[in-house]
Parts: sequence; structure tokens; C-alpha cells
Amino acid sequence: MKKTTFVIGNWKLNPSSLTDAVKLTAEVTKKYKADEQTVVAVAPGYLHIADVTKKIGRKAIAVAAQDVATEPMGPFTGEVSALQLRDLKVSFVIIGHSERRAMGETDEIVQKKIQVALKYNLIPVICIGEKDRDAKGDFYSFVEKQIKAIASVLTAAQIKKVVIAYEPIWAIGTGKTATAADVKEMQLFLFSTLTKLYDRPTAAKVPLLYGGSVKKENALELHKDGGMDGFLVGGASLKADDFISIINATKR
Repeated sequence: MKKTTFVIGNWKLNPSSLTDAVKLTAEVTKKYKADEQTVVAVAPGYLHIADVTKKIGRKAIAVAAQDVATEPMGPFTGEVSALQLRDLKVSFVIIGHSERRAMGETDEIVQKKIQVALKYNLIPVICIGEKDRDAKGDFYSFVEKQIKAIASVLTAAQIKKVVIAYEPIWAIGTGKTATAADVKEMQLFLFSTLTKLYDRPTAAKVPLLYGGSVKKENALELHKDGGMDGFLVGGASLKADDFISIINATKR
């Protein structure tokens, strides 16, 4: 049986208006043709989640949040909780994105967010990735440290409920993209690391995504030869035609 693939569009701080967010949602839902082997989600800004969800309606597209608070309730000004997201019918939540880590988010904070997301039945999409890719391969140690930090707070049953998105920081918003060979090497490394930390059957249950300047022009090669289970898409998810092209590339 064909393995399930995931394509998640991270809209980040876009678009600027609710009207444009709903328009983009309408374009994506109109063009998207669902199938049983593909999971598609979009991650709008918090203020747009309710209206985007309403516009999606019965279409087989999930809604993701771009972050979540470490606590479900309490005196945490400016935060958005897992309970609030669940109430808005959010399915996925992106955790540990490099842009959040650059603002001081540590592995410990990521751990807490993963745990609170799972507690309230949200699926964590956990971002990992190196800042620089050195010729000696030391970046593998950096990625391994991130994986071990995740695994240290998750049982085998829990790790099967998360999605891991490999996003090399040097390829996010830079126009640079890892080659299909680079992606395949990381896919093998992540699978090997998870196998050592758990076991092979457990590792095989964890979806591994690639993110980093994914475009309609490179999606097919990255998916076919990179060996990952789909994509976490940034800028290209803001154009309906490009996003749909990337989704379709995972079906070939």
C-alpha cells in the first residue's frame, strides 16, 4: 500500500488581510482533489483560522496553527493555547520552527509544546534542521541532538503521533534548496536515529517531511528522489496554483 504523504502550507505572517486569506483558501479548495493517501493542511495566522476553517467547509483540507503555548490556560499574555486551537478545529500545530528558535525558543520549550499539543489531541509538526552544512558532516550531530531532545520526552506510542519536518535553516527563505541527494541522506539519517532510539517499526511510523524553498519546479525531484513523506511549504503555499502543483508532485 502506498504510504501516506503530507503537504502542509505555512503561511507565516501572510496575507495581510482576512479577505485575502479567505480568497487564497477558496482558490486552494477549488483546485484541490483529495485522495486517501495525501494529507493536506494550511497554517494561516491565528486571526484568520476561524474564517479559513469555515471556508474549507467539508473539503478534505486540515487546518494547522503556526505555534502553541506551553500551558493550556493562565496568565500568559499574547499566547494561544492548545485548548483554544482545538476549539477552532485545528488539527496540526507547527512547533520549533527555526524562526521561533531564532527568537530564543529552546529544546526545552519545544518539549513542553509537544507535550501540551499531544495532551489536547493536536498533531505536532516538529521542525528540526541545521544552520550551516559543513563539509565534515558535523551538522548531523546538531540534528541528532534535536531528535534526541524530542525522543527524551516521548514514548514509542507518542512518537508515532508526531510529524517531523527537516528544514535546513540555510534553505529557508533564501532561495537555496537542499539537493535531492542531500534530502535522501538526511531521511536515511533520521530514520536510522529514530530506529536506534526506539525500533525500526516505530521509526517507520513517523512521517518525515522536507521544508526549505520548496517550489513547484523542484517538488517532484525532491519527493521522488529525496525519500521524505512530503513537504512543509513556505512561500509557495501562498500561491494556490503552486501549492496544488507541489501537492500533485507527491502523488506521482
